[in-house]
Amino acid sequence: MDEKQLYAMRHSLAHLMAQAVQHLWPHAKFGVGPVIENGFYYDIDLGNMTISDTDFAAIEKEMRRMIAKDDTFTRSEMSITDAIKWAKKHKQPYKEELLSDLQHFGTTSMRDINNIEIETITEVNSDVKNVSFYANGDFSDLCRGPHVTSSKKVGAFKLIRVAGAYWRGKEDNPQMQRLYGVAFATKKELDEYLNLLEEAKRRDHRKLGKELGLFTSSPLIGAGLPLFTPRGTVLRDMLNRLAQSYRADNGYQKVWIPTIAKLETYKISGHFEKFPELLRFTSTESGDELALKPVNCPHHTQIYAAQPRSYRDLPIKYMETTTVYRDEKSGELGGLSRVRAITQDDSHVFCTSSQVKDIFAELIESAQNLYELLDMKLSLRLSFRDDAENYLGTKEMWASAEKAIHDLADQFDLEYEIGIGEAAIYGPKMDFMATDAIGRQWQLATVQLDYAIPERFELEYTAEDGTKRRPVMVHCALLGSIERFMSIYIEHTAGWFPFWMAPEQIRILTINDQVGAYVEEITKILNNTVLMQPIKYNELRYTIDDRNESLGKKIREATAWKIPIQLIVGLKDMEAREVSVRRQHSEEKIKLDKLSSYLQEL
Repeated sequence: MDEKQLYAMRHSLAHLMAQAVQHLWPHAKFGVGPVIENGFYYDIDLGNMTISDTDFAAIEKEMRRMIAKDDTFTRSEMSITDAIKWAKKHKQPYKEELLSDLQHFGTTSMRDINNIEIETITEVNSDVKNVSFYANGDFSDLCRGPHVTSSKKVGAFKLIRVAGAYWRGKEDNPQMQRLYGVAFATKKELDEYLNLLEEAKRRDHRKLGKELGLFTSSPLIGAGLPLFTPRGTVLRDMLNRLAQSYRADNGYQKVWIPTIAKLETYKISGHFEKFPELLRFTSTESGDELALKPVNCPHHTQIYAAQPRSYRDLPIKYMETTTVYRDEKSGELGGLSRVRAITQDDSHVFCTSSQVKDIFAELIESAQNLYELLDMKLSLRLSFRDDAENYLGTKEMWASAEKAIHDLADQFDLEYEIGIGEAAIYGPKMDFMATDAIGRQWQLATVQLDYAIPERFELEYTAEDGTKRRPVMVHCALLGSIERFMSIYIEHTAGWFPFWMAPEQIRILTINDQVGAYVEEITKILNNTVLMQPIKYNELRYTIDDRNESLGKKIREATAWKIPIQLIVGLKDMEAREVSVRRQHSEEKIKLDKLSSYLQEL
């Protein structure tokens, strides 16, 4: 089935769901009911009444009753004036608001309306006279379509959740209930997707983060500001050390910048206008207007600009793992996937145009090696600008940068798609899309080409002919946001981290209290074993469980913590000068004098 047919099916199901809700709650008021990835939703206002998952069965039953009738979806048109009268008559204020905006502004998009100057209202889309409605049985809805021809052709569906949503995404508007459903052409496809959802719930990083003691949150500290435990901090450090090791091998140097800067910094860079999430304040001591940094690149430009630069100095490569801060609506914050404190494994290169290809080659190779090691398949998206006006730099500058990115992808024979409108505000980028263990795709690593920031900060170097020229800037984060990457990687691994990365790599489990001296021999070996790959000089992290508890209980607890290596030690092991090594899916005996090399090979 093609995407157009599937879209029509899902759109029709949104219509049928609203119809069923109206049958069950006749006073319901409706917002919008669009198609989304894998399904649909509808925004509903029931006043003081609340839909819960216990109501899903009744709504689905009513939907199926209407589907069985196989009523035809019928399209009709009405003038905007008459449509507004219809909305008033049927007590649908949200539909009335949408129609009024369409009548006055020529659009229902809040983004477009906010960009329209009031003085020009009468000139905007004055040719929009009529709107379309679709009717099915006793229910008619303002809708552009398309729909299937009749209700039996909607495929397989299921309602999955309900959430709060502010009308048109504005916090000062009424809060509605957003009822979600999923839909596919066949029941087999639906069942496969529902199984995937169940697996995703089992792997939910918020659930595993709590079970494995990785991070917590506090209402006193605030939403979107996670706190990492010792175990979670090990995980963060291991991931960061790995990501930055690739750049260290390619000559990047560490720098350090402060958390705040004068607001003027971000006015020059353009981020002041482009980041409504900017967290700003005024110093009571100096009166300076300051902000928590939303990005690192302006700071790094000033390290570059601190002294004269020659073409002989380039490329200059800086790397820094540091936290930036961006405000978010509290309802959009959750776990580690959406936070206010965003830690980036950041890097910036200042180079000549002729050096861009080599810089990109290093970073592309690093991304490929990193994600291969983490067992995540990569694909590539070239993220280019659209026709919006909120980008920094001239269109000519963008055309040149996009051509350079395109040529690089072709030269390195990379498979890619082009994402229009996905660019950063200052330049096009290569976004590496990683696929996790259950088939979900995530945008993680990014390499960005930037001509605008060097221009805005008037960065220079002396060329070979003695002239002053602008360097090109290349931004890169291999993990992106460490918090967001952790949320994805916890779910990718289901908490079973690779041996080298695990917060607790080894737990020694004693069978009785007569093996203490032998355990000391084992710990001496562990203390002298250093892992060299993939991160150099990585000392082993282990604990000893010598409690007076049964071995079965100790094994269950160690397994619940998802510790990759359990060393079981009893009298027979001591006599044989060996240990029993228990892993996630296997168990074997290893001679004591081979233990160090065995662990290093892992």
